[in-house]
Amino acid sequence: MLGWCYEVFLEVVVYRWGFSNRGFLWGPYLPVYGVGALLILACLRKLKTRPLRVGRINLMPVVVFFAIILLTTVVELIASYLLEWTTGDWLWDYTRYRIQWQGRICLSASLRFGVGGMIMLYGLQPLVEKGIARLGKWRRVVFAALFIVFAIDCLVRVIRL
Repeated sequence: MLGWCYEVFLEVVVYRWGFSNRGFLWGPYLPVYGVGALLILACLRKLKTRPLRVGRINLMPVVVFFAIILLTTVVELIASYLLEWTTGDWLWDYTRYRIQWQGRICLSASLRFGVGGMIMLYGLQPLVEKGIARLGKWRRVVFAALFIVFAIDCLVRVIRL
């Protein structure tokens, strides 16, 4: 949902294009951001805690930043091909950006994904884990309800293709 909020913020506040649902689903979520976030957590969660020192300076955050850029850029590229294959088009176009490839990926977006991934991995995820722990026995009920809503949204989208 944070990715959706980020996209809407860019569209409404930064670019002043006005509001539109930035995804292909009805709900306020973009699966490409969720896949990217899950990959970041799965691949880099433990890596972020390992030190990689040059003198007194820990370079691991720099390694993690570039790993996030690589992961999210690959996810975005694959998502563009999957969307084109399933719907005939993809939902973004970077052809007007200076450093881009086929309008599918661009350096500017990749760097923003790197920054967002760092905020998520180092800042938001620890807070989310604390919040999840506070749910206690209700955790499974909340996750099941959210999953059911998301699954219905995906199912309706597939049926309407």
